[in-house]
Amino acid sequence: MIRPFLRQLQAVAVGLLLSVPSLGQSTAAPQTPAQFLGYALGSRFTYHADVLRYADYLARLYPERLRVQPYGKTYEGRPLEVVQVASARNLGRLDDIRRSNLRRTGLETGQPDADQPAVVWLSYNVHGNEAVSSEAVLQVLYDFANPQNADAQALLEKVVLLIDPCVNPDGRERYVQWYGRVAAAPTNAAPLSWEHREPWPGGRYNHYLFDLNRDWAWQTQRESQQRIALYNQWLPQVHADFHEMSPDAPYYFSPAAKPFHEDITAYQRKFQNRIGDYNRQTFDKNGWLYFTRETYDLFAPSYGDTWPSFNGAIGMTYEQGGSGRAGVRYVKSDGDTLTLAQRIAHHHAASWATIRAAADHQPELLKEFGQYYADARQKPRGQYKSFVVSGPAERLAPLEEYLRQQQIEFGHLGQKQKTNAYNYTTGRREAVTLQPQDVVVSMYQPKSTLVKVLFEPQSALEDSLTYDITAWSLPYAYGLQGYALTGKLSGKEGAAGSKPQAKAAGLATDNAQPAANTPYAYIARWNSLRDARLLAALLQRQIRVRVAYQPFEAGGRKFQPGALIVTRGNNEGLARRFDAVVRQLADSVGAELTAVQTGFATTGSDLGSSNVHSVGRPSVAVLAGAGVDPSAFGEVWHFFEQQLGYPVTVLGTDYFASVPLTKFDVLILPDGNYADALPERQLENLKTWVRAGGRLIALEGAMGYLAGKKDFALKAKAPDTTRTRKPDPTRQLRRYAAAERESLQELVQGSVYPVQLDNTHPLAFGYGETYYALVRSPLNYQYLGEGSWNVGVLRKGQAAAGFTGSQARRKLSDTVVLGVQEMGRGQVVYLGDNPLFRGFWHAGKLLFSNAVFFVGQ
Repeated sequence: MIRPFLRQLQAVAVGLLLSVPSLGQSTAAPQTPAQFLGYALGSRFTYHADVLRYADYLARLYPERLRVQPYGKTYEGRPLEVVQVASARNLGRLDDIRRSNLRRTGLETGQPDADQPAVVWLSYNVHGNEAVSSEAVLQVLYDFANPQNADAQALLEKVVLLIDPCVNPDGRERYVQWYGRVAAAPTNAAPLSWEHREPWPGGRYNHYLFDLNRDWAWQTQRESQQRIALYNQWLPQVHADFHEMSPDAPYYFSPAAKPFHEDITAYQRKFQNRIGDYNRQTFDKNGWLYFTRETYDLFAPSYGDTWPSFNGAIGMTYEQGGSGRAGVRYVKSDGDTLTLAQRIAHHHAASWATIRAAADHQPELLKEFGQYYADARQKPRGQYKSFVVSGPAERLAPLEEYLRQQQIEFGHLGQKQKTNAYNYTTGRREAVTLQPQDVVVSMYQPKSTLVKVLFEPQSALEDSLTYDITAWSLPYAYGLQGYALTGKLSGKEGAAGSKPQAKAAGLATDNAQPAANTPYAYIARWNSLRDARLLAALLQRQIRVRVAYQPFEAGGRKFQPGALIVTRGNNEGLARRFDAVVRQLADSVGAELTAVQTGFATTGSDLGSSNVHSVGRPSVAVLAGAGVDPSAFGEVWHFFEQQLGYPVTVLGTDYFASVPLTKFDVLILPDGNYADALPERQLENLKTWVRAGGRLIALEGAMGYLAGKKDFALKAKAPDTTRTRKPDPTRQLRRYAAAERESLQELVQGSVYPVQLDNTHPLAFGYGETYYALVRSPLNYQYLGEGSWNVGVLRKGQAAAGFTGSQARRKLSDTVVLGVQEMGRGQVVYLGDNPLFRGFWHAGKLLFSNAVFFVGQ
């Protein structure tokens, strides 16, 4: 037993000696990934820390060609890094190259350098269980670090590489650690083996179970925010994103499928095809299967190919068959065995093809990239040349912060102005009156293409067979009034303007000092997430809060239902600290307070009226686990912990039957399939809890599951019997090839619909008469009957933006979208639209807060 141990110790010592970097410029080859890690690539999965350890080893060994740049940390504390790879000459002037590139866009003044290399950014492992790409990147890093690889070193004279080895470390570790625990020895390729059955929620998502590949445009997640802040400091000419798909699929590379967004330029399409040609030559030479022009389109701006494209890059998606099911070895349906080593080889080859294409055409890439931004500044695309967004300052503030993140210039109108414009609310061009505080975004700026894509009222859809949502316009997403103008309009301030500060009306600016006249109460309007955060903060400090159910006027200001009222007399326990504590909490979340000296309302109900209700401090739980959609759960989880700042208890479906529900006031059921998670016996327990005063919030699929169940008021609409024509017998002769396209008739592909609100109900406090919902399924419910409230309904089913199939449009008429059923002393809240969708539909966040805090009060 001693000799094997000594041999292991000797091997470790040799490995440590090999890891010591050279003091000068090394010309020796580095350790291969296999030598460094101690196992062959493709024989197992590599832990994230070891991926970064190898990158650090190469950077220490070849500091003249590689640099590791940390750019942040994940929610779970794992480092996020980009490896900068360049020739010795280019690495030594890397910041000059970066600034030259920004001068080429117009975001920095001055002339770009004539000999600037092209910038290529490669992103690996955005989906954690699509784990092959972080294995392939080890080989890519080895190739381009190795001074003896003459081919790679020649390419580095023409390009600078920015390589992100793992966009989603938390998801990757969730997958790799699971696989390491369950994989057979040797690995079992049979699809029914445990190692090919990834448990809920899977490794695809980040910590909060968000899909980071759908967060490029919205940047709701920490990983996205930190990565794109660095990306915007570079704005590369080429961005490639490496993925996996079903293990039975081969390999996908460009050209992309239709629909292309109309703002993907002719040159971007041309160069996509060119990179596709480079890949095709390699794959043909090796006899590898692949496909192009199918499935993966370039339309919605959410992705790692589209968002970079709208920022001037050639955006690429690569998809390798495999994903989380494939493991190290997997027997496909055709009987062939797919190996991890094969998957690595394919992504490695695609990486090389991308880099080579960029290097071979570097002058052309730079010329076209410069022209892209020159056109953006001087000849912006589209019929609209200015966009104006109107609303309260506290609701405009999140939009302004978002625009800053995107490097989009904006200002404020500064004066009242009458003009003609397209009105997002009415869907018509008409006479409008713009206000001095309105946000103005001109199309005459470097990021004008991105502005057009994000603000356009209706995106032109060349083919309805698309991969994702078809509407996302920012005025709808932020719940603001928008106008699109055909003329040029400028604002008074720029994107670099100061952030808006919270203010307390009638108070000294120093919140630590009491006002001269001791206020009777503080009032906060209820019209933004800031106000919900204030309520959450007050309740957690055990401060009693009341909510107005009727409009009133006090302190010279008018307030709508939902206004928060914090009275001194109701919070005697704070004594002299009352003012300082309440005002400090308001400042901490950026909310505005109005101080009033009396409980008397000049109009409406006095502050002590029965129309002003106490707000309880609810104990909230959310269901997670098998049967619950992971992303839908993650959206709720992230909302409470990262946006609202209010505690939520996560309950697993595997033990939910034994949970004493009496410990909770609110239970949230995210979207999912609840047939197994909530069998009939558990439903009875749930109804008993609601009748005793509980509040059940059911979203999307959970709402659909409850429809038609005993004691639940929600019912699906009966089939349409108004069409008396006999069915066409030739319908049965439909073509097989048309099946996918015909299925579109039943789909709602992320369309924006105007939902008519009863804003006298607490569920709709803070809203006007219309809420723009991002509808993604053909809701088909009857109006709720007696004892229930139809708070939000679709009448005519006419979308404001986006694509909806013909059959789905019929269902989306006269249907309840948002409703509340009284059940005993409790309530069931039905949310057919997910107001927290992907964290970017800001218009719905106050509505969800109403469901948590106000309904049932």
